[in-house]
This record gives sequence, C-alpha cells and structure tokens, in this order.
Amino acid sequence: MAKKDKPVYGFIRRGFNLVPQLDFDRSALDSVAEGELVKVEIKQFRNVGRHRAYWATLQDVIDACGLDYSAEKLHDLIKLQNGVVDLLTLPSGMTVAIPASISFDKMSEADFQSFFRKAEAWLAKTYGYVRQEAA
Repeated sequence: MAKKDKPVYGFIRRGFNLVPQLDFDRSALDSVAEGELVKVEIKQFRNVGRHRAYWATLQDVIDACGLDYSAEKLHDLIKLQNGVVDLLTLPSGMTVAIPASISFDKMSEADFQSFFRKAEAWLAKTYGYVRQEAA
C-alpha cells in the first residue's frame, strides 16, 4: 500500500489521552499491545467550514468588484501574491513560480488559517473588500 493510500484515523484529545473517534479508529489499536510505544503524527483535520468560507469570499469579491476572473483564477492570483508557490525550473534554466496546492493533504489547518488571513488582508488592500462575519 502506497503512503498516500494509508488509512487516516481520527482521535480526540481528552486531557492527556487520545481517544478513538469511531469504531474504525478503535480498530487501528487492535494490533498494538498494551503498554507498547507507538509513533503518532499529530495533524489536525482541516475545517471544512473555513474552507467553504474562503471560496465564498472569493466569489463575493468577484461579484462585489465586478472582476473578470473565475474564483479559481482569483485563488491562483492570491497564492502567487502571498508566496504559496512551487518553484519550477524550465528547460531554459529560468525558474518560475507556479501556484501551489492548498488541498487538505498539502496544507495543515494552522497553515490554512494563516493563508486565509493573508488572503483577506490582500483582498482588502487590493480591492477594498472586507468579509462580513456571519452573525
């Protein structure tokens, strides 16, 4: 099984303990002996609501400012303007920046929160757009 095909298990912090969220997660512990040391990689799940709010914000900016961009193009522009890039060296030797991924497996929740704040600041500075928080 390739690394990206490994199952992801969800555990909830309860004090100094990690408790399996579902039976599926609990089954991951079946092969671990009581008292056995295991390796754990701490990664918080991404907040789907925040992700949706980001894309809604992009569409709001496009609509409010009459931009001739799709949300995807504005998204690429925001990534380029805020340094969320991969560097690519062309056969000519020239290096160019291309927009990097913000997908759930490429960017942590903390990094996405920071990215979203930078995006909002850039949108405010560039287009004068400030997102209204839901009441």
